[in-house]
Amino acid sequence: MQVLVSVFICGAYVYVLQVIQGMSTVPATITFENMVASVALRQQIDLDAVIQAFPQAEYRPERFPGIVFRLRKPKSATLIFSSGKMVCTGARSEQQVRHIVRTVIRNLKEHGILIANKPSITIVNIVASVNLGGRIDLERTTYILERTMFEPEQFPGLIYRMDEPKVVFLLFVSGKCVCTGARREEDVYAAVIKVRDQLERDALIFYK
Repeated sequence: MQVLVSVFICGAYVYVLQVIQGMSTVPATITFENMVASVALRQQIDLDAVIQAFPQAEYRPERFPGIVFRLRKPKSATLIFSSGKMVCTGARSEQQVRHIVRTVIRNLKEHGILIANKPSITIVNIVASVNLGGRIDLERTTYILERTMFEPEQFPGLIYRMDEPKVVFLLFVSGKCVCTGARREEDVYAAVIKVRDQLERDALIFYK
């Protein structure tokens, strides 16, 4: 297996391109689209004080109990709750998750919001788009692979639930797919290698 990593910076976004070779000599590409992280500060936060310091933030307590705190660079949204819990969305790498959380906390501190504890950060979901480099026979795949669901009259994608790593793939005949549910970048790499090896072993994917 060979893994080559290229990082491209474009505006506020970080794109991570993974070139993976398993059984096949045709490269597969992975692009991390979004990482969702849960953050615990272990203290109460005065949301009224936050919205006074950041009037551009979104806070409608009659509809939603948290503040939506947005950053332009990197483009992201962090939900802040009075319990001290936060949810960070929009990051495209584990490193960027930590950067966003540090930036939000620094902004709060600079505007007089007391943050006494170091944040505990847990990535709860990674969404990645994948191109396997070949066309997939979805009809045969749904019969050969376990834990699949395919209803082409309703949706053109096949849902495949992998046990280890525990992720969910949405596979399309074009060879493009979406991987969700991972909590570590390396689990995405392992899952992509595994699913493509499974497809190749059973002659379910075809390369030009």
